[in-house]
Amino acid sequence: MPVREAVFEDVEEICALIEEHAVYEGKHDLALDRAEMSGHLFGPEPKAWVLICTPPARPDLVAGFAFCSWNFSTWEAKPGIWLDDLFVRPEHRRHGLGRELLDALRARTTGRVEWDMQQGNAKAEAFYARLGAQPVPGWTRYRWQP
Repeated sequence: MPVREAVFEDVEEICALIEEHAVYEGKHDLALDRAEMSGHLFGPEPKAWVLICTPPARPDLVAGFAFCSWNFSTWEAKPGIWLDDLFVRPEHRRHGLGRELLDALRARTTGRVEWDMQQGNAKAEAFYARLGAQPVPGWTRYRWQP
């Protein structure tokens, strides 16, 4: 199966994927602390979780990931999934791995699966539209940082 739950030994690959995604999006100076990320994902009180995808013919190779956390909708009274990062390395795209990752998320909840997308990303817009996902009209995301 090309999608699996990340394990502690995947921390280096997870951080590398996040940094590669940042470069892909134009942020070239992101450098993550592997020990800190390890604690957030695999410590005594994990704050997020990751699914890893591998090419079917190369289960030893990490092709991409979905970085997630649980959320909760009070109006639906159901838990859902917040997808913070979805990234498939360019050389592994167009083989259905992104779809496999999102299908695996959809199977984990009867609630919402939500994410943000950088404006102007036409390829991602087309991909999400093919899945049947739609932008949420009338809502603006806010961010309050320290």
